[in-house]
Amino acid sequence: MAQQDSVLDRILATKLIAIVRLNSADQLLQVAEAIAAGGIDIIEFTLTTPGALEVLQKASAYFGDRVVLGAGTVLDSETGLLAIQAGARFIVSPILNLDLVRLCRRYSVPALPGAYTPTEIMQAWEAGADLVKVFPAETLGPAYIKAVKAPLPQVRLVPTGGISTENARTYLDAGAVALGVGSSLVDAHLVHAGAWEALQLRAQNLWSAVHRGAISDLQRA
Repeated sequence: MAQQDSVLDRILATKLIAIVRLNSADQLLQVAEAIAAGGIDIIEFTLTTPGALEVLQKASAYFGDRVVLGAGTVLDSETGLLAIQAGARFIVSPILNLDLVRLCRRYSVPALPGAYTPTEIMQAWEAGADLVKVFPAETLGPAYIKAVKAPLPQVRLVPTGGISTENARTYLDAGAVALGVGSSLVDAHLVHAGAWEALQLRAQNLWSAVHRGAISDLQRA
């Protein structure tokens, strides 16, 4: 369980999971490098990206402990096992699949199943979820997170969907323990153009917004 706790501690400290969903796996490594350089060292490769598992294995060896890599859009335990074998150190799903949660518990890998209603959220938590992904968060908003946390203060919620630099802090103030951030961070046009410095700046701006940090030299540039 030590490894599982270590990964959880890093997610809770960073408060951000960068979600990388691309049309091709060709640039996954460069994207991860830029995001990590911007200060976000928790990165999820979604399995809707063709070839993501192969790159996940290479990226895990490349980054080592410098970056915590996970697999997202995992829909079943069979795929979850393949992701863990490829080096995923946490597993994220948009749905609640109890077999997948049990698999993660078996291998001491943090599970972040998706849930929407209070009933689903509690089912995920009671099944052994380490964090519960509230998805899609943009249809609910920070007020929903605050409302759910009132009767369920023990559940660690990770809103995902529609999170941006502008609203990230609001979700955390409402009670979220971390945030899943995708398209507002990993802009498809920047990736296509190979604009890695711009992507790094986005990551740094998001990190600063979440942690209320001082503006860095990179931001001032």
